[in-house]
Amino acid sequence: MVRSFRYAWEGLAYAWRVQRNFRIEVLLGLLAVGLALWLGVNPVPVLLLVALVLSLELVNTALEALTDLASPVYHPLAKRAKDTAAAAVLLASLLALLVGLWLFLPPLLARLGLS
Repeated sequence: MVRSFRYAWEGLAYAWRVQRNFRIEVLLGLLAVGLALWLGVNPVPVLLLVALVLSLELVNTALEALTDLASPVYHPLAKRAKDTAAAAVLLASLLALLVGLWLFLPPLLARLGLS
């Protein structure tokens, strides 16, 4: 069991080192959680959306690596697999943005005295 956790941490460390988007998404997630706490918004939906986006980014990274292994030269199906996995991350990110606006905008406007 300890070995499994070590492998998982290695995967996280790899994604952090190699995937710029993963690092950006982690930082944006931390910012969103901090904003939720500052505004007094329930952080649970924010944490769930952050976990969704980061998990899909990790799956996308794994799928890209496997695709590159299976098809080291360009192949239209390899491109389709990579593009579709990236689309999953994009879709989750857009959902997170919309839910974030819905959760944060009213209390943020109130905090700024604009409502």
